[in-house]
Amino acid sequence: MPNLLCVGTAGMSVWFSRDDGETWIRPYIESGLYLEARVWALSAHPQRPGEVLAGTDSGLYRWNETDQKWTHLPSVLDGYDIWAMAQAPDDPDLIVVGTQPAAIFVSTDGGKSFTPAQGTFADACIFVGKPRVTQILFDPVDRDTLWAGVEIDGVHRSTDRGRSWKKVGQGINSEDIHGLAVIRNGAKLVYATTNRGLNLSRDNGETFAFQELDSPWQYTRTIVPRADGDATVFLTNGNGPPGSTGRLLRSTDHGAHWTDANLPGELNSTPWTVATHPSNPKLIFVCSNLGQLFRSSDGGESWTKLPREFGEVRSTIWQPLP
Repeated sequence: MPNLLCVGTAGMSVWFSRDDGETWIRPYIESGLYLEARVWALSAHPQRPGEVLAGTDSGLYRWNETDQKWTHLPSVLDGYDIWAMAQAPDDPDLIVVGTQPAAIFVSTDGGKSFTPAQGTFADACIFVGKPRVTQILFDPVDRDTLWAGVEIDGVHRSTDRGRSWKKVGQGINSEDIHGLAVIRNGAKLVYATTNRGLNLSRDNGETFAFQELDSPWQYTRTIVPRADGDATVFLTNGNGPPGSTGRLLRSTDHGAHWTDANLPGELNSTPWTVATHPSNPKLIFVCSNLGQLFRSSDGGESWTKLPREFGEVRSTIWQPLP
């Protein structure tokens, strides 16, 4: 069964591979999405094989693998850059989107319409002008809980399926939130990555504590548990955005300790994205911010650098095709 691997870029639209990253195509503009689109977020759902949602600088688009077409889904989101997106594990039509300027919108009809969520977010940011929602995450432990990271406005939590949000996260070492993960190890751990390092909450996000890495740099971007739900977690770490080098770190004890995953060769920037899928948790893809691509077929024990390199990468997902 082939897989569909998708890489969203900042200015080169979405690239597709159907042979696990060996070869790539980028559909031309007649497919429905212009070739220089900035694609900040991608989402796919197990109940909708062959369908991909792309959050762009011109609204929300849906890819259909059968007819090889993008369809624009007109909505209030057309006035925003879509930086983060997630679909409910139990309902692919429940889509929660985070934008720049920072706001959150909810659709319960598969993207036909969106309603603004209730919440207060910062309206100015010294680094990026207007704050942006960098990640939306459905909590794997508590069905009605969602998490949002805002750059720069800290961690926000929803307990009503995304309809309303409250800022949490006292004690976090930076409100420049890049990534979030919820990990089960008997208890519930909530991790947040920032420009100043990794933070951990043991009280459902109410408070966080800095977890220093044994690394030349504390800058962290993406934290992703392997899709089989075991103790393996991946963390991207580097010397800045985009940076000139970095490391992929791997934990085999739910994030308590980290070791270098040993991506091969010389990295051109901070590792940025990690893609894993429950249909084959051992197949993992990692992209650096400036477009290097790595693949593991053994759950992160070893890695291959693939020949293809992109421009600036923002999102990576893969899914099995029907």
